[in-house]
Amino acid sequence: MSIKHQGSCLCGGISFTITGALEPIQVCHCAQCRQAQGGPVATNIPVEVSALTFQRGEDLLQIYESSPGKIRAFCKVCGSPVFSKRDSLPDVVRIRAGLLQEPVKAQLAFHAFTSSKASWWPITSGLPEYPEWAPSPPKPIP
Repeated sequence: MSIKHQGSCLCGGISFTITGALEPIQVCHCAQCRQAQGGPVATNIPVEVSALTFQRGEDLLQIYESSPGKIRAFCKVCGSPVFSKRDSLPDVVRIRAGLLQEPVKAQLAFHAFTSSKASWWPITSGLPEYPEWAPSPPKPIP
């Protein structure tokens, strides 16, 4: 039996399933993520495109290229941010962790772009903090 995680946007128009174990949650503090999310951070889970299935509402996804080579997808009905995707990682989307139904079986991994974090939001988790990009995890040896 494979693990399945359900998620949806605020209005429920977009519904999706992630098959398999979840990667750790990455917390981004960059100014662009703050503006896109409307809060102090974005909470992202990297997901292989092959593990993501839309049950409904894929036609409700609105795509916005927020910077060259990076798109953000959100629900065009309720505005919920759904995922981001980079041209440099064509097989991975970064699902917004807040869309997943509880319980979410994933741990927080780190805080990235802390050099541009909101002045009014303290980081108190004790997790690793990176002023810019977090280092890439080592690739498993086949």
